[in-house]
Amino acid sequence: MGSDSVDTVPHNANNVVSRRVKIASYFAILCAGAAMISDGYQNNCMTMANALFSIEYKEAYNSVMKTRVSNSIFVGEILGQITMGLVCDYFGRKVALVATTFLIVVGSIIATAAKGSTPDGMFWMIIVARGIIGFGIGGEYPVSSTSAAEAANEAVQSLRAVLTIMVTEFPLAIGGPLSISIFLIIYEAASGLKHLSTIWRVYFGIGCVFPLVVFYFRLKLVTSKLYKNEAIKKRVPYVLVIRYYWKRILGTAGSWFVFDFVTYPNSIFSASIISEIVPDSATNLLKTGEWTLLLTSLAVPGVILGAYLYTKIGARNTMIIGFMGYIVFGLIIGCAYDKLVKIVPLFVIFYGIMNSLAQMGPGCMTIVASAESYATGVRGSLFGFSAAIGKVGAVVGTQTFTAIQSNLGKNWTFIIAAICGLVGVIVTYFCVPKLNGEDLMDEDARFHKYLVDNNWEGAFGDGESSEMSGSDVEKVDSIILTSKDVSNP
Repeated sequence: MGSDSVDTVPHNANNVVSRRVKIASYFAILCAGAAMISDGYQNNCMTMANALFSIEYKEAYNSVMKTRVSNSIFVGEILGQITMGLVCDYFGRKVALVATTFLIVVGSIIATAAKGSTPDGMFWMIIVARGIIGFGIGGEYPVSSTSAAEAANEAVQSLRAVLTIMVTEFPLAIGGPLSISIFLIIYEAASGLKHLSTIWRVYFGIGCVFPLVVFYFRLKLVTSKLYKNEAIKKRVPYVLVIRYYWKRILGTAGSWFVFDFVTYPNSIFSASIISEIVPDSATNLLKTGEWTLLLTSLAVPGVILGAYLYTKIGARNTMIIGFMGYIVFGLIIGCAYDKLVKIVPLFVIFYGIMNSLAQMGPGCMTIVASAESYATGVRGSLFGFSAAIGKVGAVVGTQTFTAIQSNLGKNWTFIIAAICGLVGVIVTYFCVPKLNGEDLMDEDARFHKYLVDNNWEGAFGDGESSEMSGSDVEKVDSIILTSKDVSNP
């Protein structure tokens, strides 16, 4: 009996510890992705705001100002993705998550209170505010995605990619129809065109509610075991990193550039496109909003389908199919544009299917590929860089969207989307690795060996654990790390 007690207590204790670790991991997954819905909301705010500003400030809100306001969030995102990618690698995922949440709240408040002696002055204040929001949103991408992937790797490795998608890309996709729905509710409550200034201020102000809800929980976030063991905080070997990962960087950054180049201008200006083809919608925001809501909602099923396809055919093949959606539907809409715009429901459905396939493919898989292609010590930085290059694509696409419509014709925005789809297929096929859901520590093992083989002298670990456990050493491909090669602080 005594012997049984001795055997049972450690066993039960281990079970309790295991359950607590899993609970902490699930909590970390939710904390990482919870505020991503606010990112989706903020990314889609300008869809209806552009249509509203064009009515309320006809002279001041010309094509130049519209592009500046729309692009401000992307410029902020580029800076935020690079900066917070580095921060989450150097200082930890939790520090970066709290910082991004704070910036989104501050930016939303400034945008809501924007004021100027002239409409131009007010719009410049909105530009600054949207830039701050963009910095926070941009930081969310690498921080939330890497945190979710690492926590899911500890909780349930076989569903890591699915969980990562469902707490990152899915909330982002939901943010689109949520944003339009909230706009329509405010529009109805404020009696439509009679109180446009009130509508857009309340609309912007609601954007700070979502991050505030999860702020406390992010303060309680637990650092993943992967980060504790694999962080590189000193003498980061960037030259070796580029030599080792250059092809994957081309794949994740290149595919993200193509995706954002097409998706973001089409999203931001979708309400403007619809207002031009729907009768009497130029001054009827309600009708424009309803059609835009249908369009954005059609993209959501694509995210769910993408998560499912990953488990069947992997990230690279799913991404290729998504880019092929650009080719097929971009050509259909572009070549038959003049006829399709006369059949509004058919136009919106084709447009929505194209967006849905894009979300299914590169929308989901750029996040998964960027989170799973790199070792833990540099995951945040390389994810942030890839996402930043994507937002460069969004800036370029938004900047050229109006020019393409004006000089080549509105149908050419879809034909160019088809051409981009072909480029995306090529980049993905040759540069994005085949990902099969293996343990993230396996990639850490290969990266360790590469650094050791190239005589790198540095330290792994975030300083909270003094050394790697025996099981961890075995997991990293039984690499024997000498005190000269790697010394944990």
